[in-house]
Amino acid sequence: MALRLLTDTAVSMNDNQLSTTETRRGLGRKAVCSALPALAVANAACVTSDRYSTAARGLRRPVGENLDQPVLLRELVRCATLAANAHNTQAWTFELSPDAISIRPNFSRRTPVVDPDEHHIWTSLGCAAENLIISGAALGRHGDLVFERGAVRVLLDRASPVRSPLANAIFRRQCSRTEYDGKPVPAAALAQMLGSAGGAGVQILIFTERAAVEHVIEYVTEGNSAQLRNPAFVKELKSWVRFNDADALATGDGLLSRTTGNPSLPRWLGNALFSLILSGKTENEKYAKLLRSSGGVAVFVGERAEPSSWFAVGRAYERFALTATSLGVRTAFVNQPVEVPAVRFQFANWLGLGSRRPDLVVRFGMGPESPYSLRRPVGDVIL
Repeated sequence: MALRLLTDTAVSMNDNQLSTTETRRGLGRKAVCSALPALAVANAACVTSDRYSTAARGLRRPVGENLDQPVLLRELVRCATLAANAHNTQAWTFELSPDAISIRPNFSRRTPVVDPDEHHIWTSLGCAAENLIISGAALGRHGDLVFERGAVRVLLDRASPVRSPLANAIFRRQCSRTEYDGKPVPAAALAQMLGSAGGAGVQILIFTERAAVEHVIEYVTEGNSAQLRNPAFVKELKSWVRFNDADALATGDGLLSRTTGNPSLPRWLGNALFSLILSGKTENEKYAKLLRSSGGVAVFVGERAEPSSWFAVGRAYERFALTATSLGVRTAFVNQPVEVPAVRFQFANWLGLGSRRPDLVVRFGMGPESPYSLRRPVGDVIL
């Protein structure tokens, strides 16, 4: 696909574009940030928790064999909840019947600012369904999907177990929001990732050339800048940040601060400092560095702008991420270009998509393991 330059309306953040308020915050931010390590160490809530590690490992324990049907269904739900999902909101519920599991959106956990049309909810449900189908196959349950109005029903029939590296990868997959090593992903590994994710109705565009990645960076930073200028977005994001292990353990959801390389903080301090520290310039520089450390970027595109298509995109992404995990490749979302409508329109034009909508933007590469996120108890997500 030929690359094209950004339109004249595209924005690249620089020092001259920072608001007066942002500039005034700079000196205070530097002083605060220099004190954060000491503050973090001084407070017990900021220390990495053995309880957190134990909880994260417990969620990812292997599934036993020869389970009776009620226990097996609950274990399949546990595997489904380990799927990727936006902001770790876990906006899903599960309904069990003797030979089926229905997955429904939980709109009480929606994020209306960043996801006003529930796009991310439906991609997250697709990820969860794919985990359920893969883990079910490994346990001798073949899954057939029926997309119903407002829900997806997975019909489970007994079958010979189908072992797959992807089933084991369910317990190790994570969004690794750290820097990667900057090296290309081996061609054979990338081909395997694409091969596993391929399916009807989903196109995956891969960018590994540095010039192409630089263009993606411009769209990411433009979207990021627009979001951080929106007080409602910042407020919504802040509500899902868990500033320390104790807060994450209490809710079982959200974005743990240290998974992004930030220090753990007492909740009162994190709340007080969040808006001060969250600088457009600093965040844009961070994302540019993260993307430049990656082996490439994948853009997932569905056929239509509707829930069934978004669901299919989620399934494809989950297979891509699980295959990457099985090969030692890390992945992480950089969805800013698809979350801001004006930027998404420009991004779609650059990608040559016509009227189609880019759904997910994912960076990938070789890098270190991050702390694992938590999930709510299975009993809390079953209707």
